[in-house]
Amino acid sequence: MSGAGGVVAQVVDPEMPMLTLDDLGVIRSVSEQDDRVTVTITPTYSGCPAIEEMRADIRGALTAAGYARVEVRTVLSPAWSTDWISEAGRRKLAEAGVAPPGSAPRTGGPIPLTLDAPSTVVPCPQCGSRATEELSRFGPTACTALRRCTTCREPFEHMKEI
Repeated sequence: MSGAGGVVAQVVDPEMPMLTLDDLGVIRSVSEQDDRVTVTITPTYSGCPAIEEMRADIRGALTAAGYARVEVRTVLSPAWSTDWISEAGRRKLAEAGVAPPGSAPRTGGPIPLTLDAPSTVVPCPQCGSRATEELSRFGPTACTALRRCTTCREPFEHMKEI
């Protein structure tokens, strides 16, 4: 990828610096017309606290690359899904000790409300064991949970399926 798209593809996610925004699937499009670059992004969720930093980082990278007129647009539909994370992004998560998400749940209508924790089997990114347990549904970022491997006893984060 070259031009403005190549610049944007290298911008790192502020909450998960092992990933670029492109790896994460947040970048929807990059277009150049005349002297303006327009980047369209979809945050991981509508209330994402890092969205302003994402916009600023994209603007900063493009400005540093010589693009004077930059617009960053946010679209919320369709909603972002962990299915949008690239294979390279999933590999980078695992290499950083974060279990990548499985496939996002599919529903044909309203999302059912349950009070039980999901029964997801999450392999340990350290040893590969499927014998892991959830310690907390909420990790250091809204999109992660804290887990522990019962085989190697190592704690790790798991990016939740959305």
